[in-house]
Amino acid sequence: MKAVVWNGTRDVNTVNVPDPRIEDPGDAVIRVTSSGLCGSDLHLYEVLGPFMNPGDVLGHEPLGVVEEVGPQVTSLSVGDRVVVPFQISCGHCSMCGTGLQTQCENTRVEEQGMGARIYGYSSLYGSVPGAQAEYLRVPRAQSNAIPVPAQGDDDRYVFLSDVLPTAWQAVRYADVPQGGSVAVLGLGPIGDMCCRVARHLGAGQVFGVDPVAERRARAAARGVEVFDSSGGTDDLIGEIRERTRGEGPDAVVDAVGMEASGHGTARFAQRVASFLPQSAGAKLMETAGVDRLSALHTAIDLVRRGGTVSLIGVYGGMADPMPMLTLFDKQIQLRMGQANVRHWAPEILPLLDDADVLGVEDFATHHLPLDDAPHAYEAFQKKAEGMVKVVFRP
Repeated sequence: MKAVVWNGTRDVNTVNVPDPRIEDPGDAVIRVTSSGLCGSDLHLYEVLGPFMNPGDVLGHEPLGVVEEVGPQVTSLSVGDRVVVPFQISCGHCSMCGTGLQTQCENTRVEEQGMGARIYGYSSLYGSVPGAQAEYLRVPRAQSNAIPVPAQGDDDRYVFLSDVLPTAWQAVRYADVPQGGSVAVLGLGPIGDMCCRVARHLGAGQVFGVDPVAERRARAAARGVEVFDSSGGTDDLIGEIRERTRGEGPDAVVDAVGMEASGHGTARFAQRVASFLPQSAGAKLMETAGVDRLSALHTAIDLVRRGGTVSLIGVYGGMADPMPMLTLFDKQIQLRMGQANVRHWAPEILPLLDDADVLGVEDFATHHLPLDDAPHAYEAFQKKAEGMVKVVFRP
């Protein structure tokens, strides 16, 4: 089958790899009909390269059709259309029972000290073959494949694998009061959807911050008040405070993460680690890795006293300097974590009807074949060609 594989820093291509097969009685194999390119895939493209191996299959946002099931899978039949959450969970341990599927006790990557295994996401998360491919093996399919209606375009449901629950959790964690205010830093796919979810859940003021004009325009078209961060953050912080009684918003969502702009020293350290031999680069990231924290520092500065900062952008540093004095003095609540897809899916699924209140059917800006993956990764990283959300169509 065709699959998108990682070969090295900023080097991916589409090659033929062996088809997946049933390896465990609880497995299923699906034929992938749509698979997203996620902003967190870009971390593998460069920063988290020390944890990748040449030939690793990328991708973790699949929707497809069941081709084969193991003997223990009774909830699925061949021909069913399913969306697959990006993390693998068992569905019955104490963590899954409390809605924390990302912390699943039976799929955690214990040898790395990390949470639940993730498709196509490095040795840190189990080196599980990913979903930017023609076929995908789904372990623990009884718990991990979510049946969706057979009718409707793929874009109606594919974002339930990651984008929708990630944005939903970010806004829920932000705890925005009804009629309250929230600022979203970064208007890539997750930040854009966070704005839509916040408005749907009753936020009175939604502010979107991004340096890219096309991304700001997308958010503005859905009623978000947008701000350009390309000239720095001091002015925009003042402008947003003016619109919130001089206090700052009730909540701020950081949808940027480890590769924020600024902090040149951290950027240099990330680049060095990505080009070192794998063992040396991984050790450096594990013991001295730092993130570019401009977005997080902006969130802490911007949020009102007693407000909430919700981190949904991925961070990976082990030695990040945090402004603890400010966090403590402002009594800021800080929430974060990978999205627990199965926990949020029942709330989201009813919104994916013909009314399309979250605008999923025109959310993707590009639909591309797998063969175009090298160009897609490069353009997406450079924020070029109006590329906000790519869906591969194997």
